[in-house]
Order: sequence, then structure tokens, then C-alpha cells
Amino acid sequence: MAVRVTLLAAAGVLILIGIVTIYSVGNPAEPSPAGPGEDLSTYWKKQILFAVVGVGGFIAVNAINYRRFGQASYWVFAGVIMLLAALLFSKYVVELPFARVRAGTYRWIWLSVGGHDLPSIQPSEFCKLAYVLALAWYLRYRSNYRRFKALIGPFALALLPMVLILPEPDLGTVLLMMPILLAMLFVAGAKVKHLLLIVLMALMVSPLLWYNMRPYQRIRISSVLLQNAWVREQAEERPWLGKVLVGTKFSESRWKSDWGWQLIRSKYAIASGGATGYGFRRGPFVKYDFLTARHNDFIFAVIAQQWGFWGCLGVLALYVVVVICGLEIAANNTDPFGRLLAVGIVAVFVVEVLINVSMTVGLMPITGLTLPLISYGGSSLVVSLMCVGLLNNIGRCRPFTVAPKR
Repeated sequence: MAVRVTLLAAAGVLILIGIVTIYSVGNPAEPSPAGPGEDLSTYWKKQILFAVVGVGGFIAVNAINYRRFGQASYWVFAGVIMLLAALLFSKYVVELPFARVRAGTYRWIWLSVGGHDLPSIQPSEFCKLAYVLALAWYLRYRSNYRRFKALIGPFALALLPMVLILPEPDLGTVLLMMPILLAMLFVAGAKVKHLLLIVLMALMVSPLLWYNMRPYQRIRISSVLLQNAWVREQAEERPWLGKVLVGTKFSESRWKSDWGWQLIRSKYAIASGGATGYGFRRGPFVKYDFLTARHNDFIFAVIAQQWGFWGCLGVLALYVVVVICGLEIAANNTDPFGRLLAVGIVAVFVVEVLINVSMTVGLMPITGLTLPLISYGGSSLVVSLMCVGLLNNIGRCRPFTVAPKR
């Protein structure tokens, strides 16, 4: 009981931090003389509404025993795959009225009632949960992971959504799938040599993926290396290297004004916060529209500027609490499905936090992956709360065992 209460408290505080931070970026203490830029002043109200819907999702996944979701997991996964396929169809064949382009991407399902648009749904967010459910249900049998041939099933479960999500494009969710697969296979008891072979196969395929990526996707990955002045100098002196890294001739001026613009400003925002930050609703990256996506993908940089190093440490500590509680729930469950589901959900949180924080400081490419429970976004917040709800359900509905007769 104490573990579940701690889990819910940590998740609740993270949601509150998200709402407060979203409010601050839309309502700075000192308005910008250059103009407000993108109007974010009411986004915190929308985030509260998303949180209410998410609490509804939390209650829904706690209404029945978690094993019922396992029994329906393949159907849920198939439904999400159909939505992802519809987005792909809309992009390459005929644009569907409910799968329209937004900011050059096909990631959202648009619904309307009586001519009024409802909040959009991002299927790739729900795919994360559906994928973990289906994978945990498949791996509950030992015969499904101990032999290398049997790993074709879980590998296919990971590969199918990756193939559908990457062209949207959504690199962040694609990068999420494989670590989750490896974590769940490891906990299930798959042989380490088989897991290493999967990693080796992925590395062998990576050059093919690289040359099939769009230029901006290559640039995002190359930016991790191009932060180094020596690498930029070599790319400028050697046209072939610039072609490999950014798909065209490299120039220092374009790096500062275009390719590295977002990353440079994110690092400035984090560094300027120092140990204690500027304070609530204060700081140049809150006052001015210097950093795009500062209410969702780059919200961690805003937290760093407002509350400094200690504020960031506090946020990361709350995520550690969520992870420890999730692992405690998994360790105390004797049901293979429940244990694997808990581990899969924990893996989702861990990988999302690692990728999001790492991309804001330049350790990983900018992928568009949100910070769970904090970043602005309805689909992301609802799915995160449903994940917390499933962890609570697993901890509440632990199967009991009868002591052996003496």
C-alpha cells in the first residue's frame, strides 16, 4: 500500500510541476518588448483538462483486474496499428479527413462532433502502452523467449509499429521501442547472447536506415557530434564529410542559424539557470520567444532556467521514485504477465526521461519525445497516467499463493 501511495504522490507532483511550468512560459513575470511570439497563455488550462481526462483513464484501468487487459492486448495493439496505417495511407495515398497534415507531419487523428473539432489523438503515444501490453502477454510463456527462433515474435511486435511510425515522421517513439523490448526480454529470462545478437543485427542495419533518413533527421543525429568545434571544422574542410553528416555542404554560419539553433539555445537556457535559477516566471528564455517547443519537448530546459540545478535534481529524483516504486511492484508480483507489464512501463518512463533530458543537453539527438507527466500534450499525459494506473492495478491485484502443506 505504501509503495502505491508513494507512486501516486510522485506522479501527482510531476503533473503539478508540468502545469506550473507551462503556466510560466505562457505568462512571464515581465512581458517581452519584442512581442509574445506563440501565444501559450492558456495552455496550462488545457493541460489541466488533459490531466482530468488522464485521471479518468487512470480510474478506467483500475476498474478491472489487469489480466483482463492482457487478454485483450492483441486486439488493442491491432487497433492502434490500424490507426498508424491510416496515417501512413493518408500521407502516401489519399489524405483522409481525420488524418490531416500538421506542421509537415502525419501524427494525429482529428475528430469532430457537429462541426466542432475535438482534441486530436496521437496514435504513436497509445502505441507505446499497447505495445508493452501485447509484448508482456506474449512473453508470459517461457517457450516464447528462451530459443532464438522464438524471438521472431517479440521482434516483429517491435518492428511493425517502428516501420509505421518512422515515416510520420516520429523518430523519438521509434527509438523508444527497442530498449523496451530488450529490457522486457532480459527480465523475462531471455539468453544474453540472443539479446546481444539482436543488438548486433540492429547495428548492422543502422547504415541502411541512415541513408534512407530525411536530411533533417540526419542533421538531428549529427548535431550530437557537430557540437564539437573540431568536428565542425573537419566537416567544413571536407565536403564529403559534410555531405554524410548533414546531406549538403556544411557551413559554420548555417550551423549557428539553422541546424544547431535549437540545441544551442537549449544549452544556453540550462547553463544560465546556474544552481538556483532565475525564479518562477523569470529568465530570458521565459520572457522571450528564444526557445521553440519550450512548453513540451524542451520544458526541461525551462525548468533548469527557472529553478536551476537543484530544481532539475528534484524533478529527476521524483522520476527515480516512480521507477523504484514500479520495480518494487514488479518484484513483488508472482504473475509473469504482471511482472513483465510493470517492467515494460518502467522502461517506458526511464527511456523517455533519458532521451528527453539528454537531447536538451546535447547528449542525444533532438527527437520530439516528451518528458512524461510534465510536457504539454493530451495524448502523452493521458497515456502516462494510464501507465501509472496500471502499475497501481498490478500492485493492488497481486496474485496470492497458498503455503505448501507440511
